[in-house]
Amino acid sequence: MVTAMATLNLPLCPSINCFSRPNPKFNSLPQGIKPTKYQSNCENSGVPINVIGNNYGFLKVGTHEFGSNRIILANSAGSSSNNSVTSTVVQNVVGVLHLVVSLGIILAIDKLLKKAFAEAAIQFPSALFGMFCTFSTLMILDSVVPSAASSLMNFFEPAILFIQRWLPLFYVPSLVILPLAIKDIPAASGVKILGILVGGWLASLCVAGYTAIAVRNIVKTEMIPAEPMSKPPPFSSTEVWVWSAIFIASFVGAFLYPTILGTSARTCLPFLLSATVLGYILGTGLPSGLKMLLHPIICCALSADLAAFAFGYITKSGIDPVLGDYLTKVSTNPGAGDILMGFLGSVIISFAFSMFKQRKLVKRHAAEIFTSIIISTLFSLYSTALIGRLVGLEKSLTLSILPRCITVALALSIVSLFEGTNSSLTAAVVVLTGLVGANFVQVVLDKLQFRDPIARGIATASSAHGLGTAALSAKEPEALPFCAIAYALTGIFGSVLCSLPIIRQSLLAVVG
Repeated sequence: MVTAMATLNLPLCPSINCFSRPNPKFNSLPQGIKPTKYQSNCENSGVPINVIGNNYGFLKVGTHEFGSNRIILANSAGSSSNNSVTSTVVQNVVGVLHLVVSLGIILAIDKLLKKAFAEAAIQFPSALFGMFCTFSTLMILDSVVPSAASSLMNFFEPAILFIQRWLPLFYVPSLVILPLAIKDIPAASGVKILGILVGGWLASLCVAGYTAIAVRNIVKTEMIPAEPMSKPPPFSSTEVWVWSAIFIASFVGAFLYPTILGTSARTCLPFLLSATVLGYILGTGLPSGLKMLLHPIICCALSADLAAFAFGYITKSGIDPVLGDYLTKVSTNPGAGDILMGFLGSVIISFAFSMFKQRKLVKRHAAEIFTSIIISTLFSLYSTALIGRLVGLEKSLTLSILPRCITVALALSIVSLFEGTNSSLTAAVVVLTGLVGANFVQVVLDKLQFRDPIARGIATASSAHGLGTAALSAKEPEALPFCAIAYALTGIFGSVLCSLPIIRQSLLAVVG
């Protein structure tokens, strides 16, 4: 007769972690015995484990009850918890250092190239040259030592994610100072510019999309999955509280001591920067329906303008001097906007990593991508020049809005090649074009019956650059690679074309 208790000689591990794996040996126990479901990790100890049957709810390890080992387990768990916290802290510190070093290298490269190009009087975007060099380096390494290319990509991944996470902020300064930029522009000219902006966006989208579809119907290249794109982490409540504390402390400090940091621009920098960042973080947290009317970029600009208005009202200086301190364009006396726009060169250099990651896709669909981007870029530049002349827009204003479909960083480089342009207006028009695209691109693409992700991605990025790309890719991730490629290449082709004297002269001839 089988009794209610049986003793089995099983190996014992000296650690409490013995009871961590199922024991298949218990499957053959006599009927009536209910064994434990755990087995030692150690196989060489000779101390028996007493397996207690139905009438007992505890185990005996040798001559010690299992309950007496709870202290050991608690101590082990506490030690493990402490080690885990320490490990997390170390990982966070290493992660921050990794970000600082990788981002610092990109910023340093951008700064050195700017200085070298300025000293050599080279009229070509220095950051664009840096992007070509970075992309070429990655391609050469990939063909010779693929592991080195992968390591380089992994090293700069934190910097790329940082740039992607805060990308809209780098566009904001020109929108913040828009009241100053349009102050001297007649109302009639403003209406003309707005009409060119909206109509031009729609026309550019159609040209890019239909060109991509036409070429795709000719080549009939089969779609393949794109390389997955890393996504930056969402914003946390801690970030909101930290930036809020910075805003309050620096706002009060600037009010009490207007030149505590040497100049009014540097003194106002912390609270204007924190107001801009807070506007963006809060704007990204709005419901999707409300974002259609109040885009995060608009929240950024409104937040910064409200902070400037409040400070100007309290100090009785007015808003204009505060906005002037927001973007000084003086390297020795930077404002909040100068800090943000200082990242625009690094944004262009970062395009090299995005293009390299999607190099197989670019090669496979080169015909559709390059043809549609070249045609849409030429159309955007020359149609803007022609429409500006037809509606009687001033020459300087028409030249200022020529690169309306090109990302801010490169658009500013393009207009610098022409004399008498308003760079603040250029940046503002580019941002407004992106806002129009971000809000309406998906609806328009559906109305035009663009179903192909290649056509949708290229049409979006070619007409509304980064903001349109962010809006479409959030809902259609399959279009993101083509958006990223078109986003970079549109700016590249536009910059290369406008750097050619013959193209500049022809554009001037069209403008009149």
